[in-house]
Amino acid sequence: MSDVILLADHDGGKVAKTVAELATFAKRGGTPVAVILCANGAADALGAQLAGTDVEKVVAVESDDFAQFGIPAMVDVLAQLVDSHKPAAVLVASSARGKEIAGRLAVRAGSGIITDAVDVAADFATTQSVFGGSFTVSSKVTHGIPVITIRPSAIEGASTSNTPVVEKVNLTISDKAKLVKITNVQPAVKGGRPELTEAKIVVSGGRGTNGDFTQVEAMADLLGAAVGASRAATDAGWYPHTHQVGQTGKTVSPQLYVACGISGAIQHRAGMQTSKTIVAINKDPEAPIFDLADFGVVGDLFAVLPQAREAIQAKRS
Repeated sequence: MSDVILLADHDGGKVAKTVAELATFAKRGGTPVAVILCANGAADALGAQLAGTDVEKVVAVESDDFAQFGIPAMVDVLAQLVDSHKPAAVLVASSARGKEIAGRLAVRAGSGIITDAVDVAADFATTQSVFGGSFTVSSKVTHGIPVITIRPSAIEGASTSNTPVVEKVNLTISDKAKLVKITNVQPAVKGGRPELTEAKIVVSGGRGTNGDFTQVEAMADLLGAAVGASRAATDAGWYPHTHQVGQTGKTVSPQLYVACGISGAIQHRAGMQTSKTIVAINKDPEAPIFDLADFGVVGDLFAVLPQAREAIQAKRS
């Protein structure tokens, strides 16, 4: 079987969960090969995180130039690996960073690109949710090596007994990829909750919170979930824009999405309707979110969420 290259992007230091998901898709159509582009001396530790996934092999390129020259340097090396390996496809996690890498790589490789896929078949035909989530379409790259970005949490990463061997490769970054140098980086401040786009459970609040996210956060902490927010909530300054879920915010596909006080406008639905199970809590029985929900509670979130937490805690004890 042909190799399928997965970019094990370690922005933030962790690679296992996202790559496990990519590898599960990749195994349908070939042999999953993870590519790690990292600083000198970091490959072994990052590669060890991929034990127990469907990844069959890890190819690592170590260079401190990745930190200095960023995405152009990464794409330059990734393009060289694609040229030498001739993979069946390249899969990348569908974040803003991942989509930039994928877009640049597609141009370099003269290939077609598909973004935000939620499913990938053995022949690399993909399923996407498009036009604000109004349609589900099938797409397939017809020219070059398919470059596909996949939404995190679109599939559960398989658990295996694999322990992939890390193969370190020496490649030279071209001068053209070093035209712009990064002089300063200020990482975003992160709390103790999961990353929104990678969380298996997301609890979101909207206009119905009236600016008080205390109950939403308490439910999220009980479930080990990320906190999201509707555009109405972020525009009002009630919650940071970095947590906005929707067409102009972040797209999520968790196993469970709990919408609290969110009416369900099409803009918001576009960012979360591929969630596996959707629970809606809203005082308005005619709220559009109920058309999408698997389970709905008509009621005030400030009354419903405390009762739900008590019931969950009672079950656990």
